[in-house]
Amino acid sequence: MGIYLVSIGSEDWDDEEVLKPTARALTTELRRLKLPPLTPPPLHAFVPGSGTTFEEKLNRPMDSFSALCRAQPDGQDRSDALLGWDLLLPITLPEPIELRVPSPHGDITIAHSAATVLAAAQTMARQLALPPQTPAYCDNLNLTNWFDSPEAQRAAETHPGPWQDNLDAAFYTAMYLRAAEHSLRNACPLHYS
Repeated sequence: MGIYLVSIGSEDWDDEEVLKPTARALTTELRRLKLPPLTPPPLHAFVPGSGTTFEEKLNRPMDSFSALCRAQPDGQDRSDALLGWDLLLPITLPEPIELRVPSPHGDITIAHSAATVLAAAQTMARQLALPPQTPAYCDNLNLTNWFDSPEAQRAAETHPGPWQDNLDAAFYTAMYLRAAEHSLRNACPLHYS
């Protein structure tokens, strides 16, 4: 059990029991903003390392990552960009959208632009000097597993940096970075489940 950040396929988007109420509310808001409706791609057969799906488990404490976000010169904006959403969208938005449908965390769903999340996560990744060995595709808990593996220890030896002093913050930085990249690369929304 736990909370996962996962990509959304068109099947879930169109399912009345899953995300259809969110999809309807988002379509209404996008129409109001004079933006086209969002149509997620269909689900693909799972192929490890293909980059067509995204799934990571939020299994680490988030306190140090949240504190690191708030400690930035643009602390509140950084926190909002990385932590203040329920639905990540592969479109540019003038500001986050509040949808009057429940999310796993409350009575409303906050939709945010992946481009905004990407910019914030890239800055954090540079600050922490994430190593190049950090998995690029996160289709089957790749980051979750990598940060708990000997591979991360080897990366600390070959690419030391601030990331290794706070693995929880490094994990969440990498997760949001890869989530935003996935969303934009595949024109695919993501959400918590």
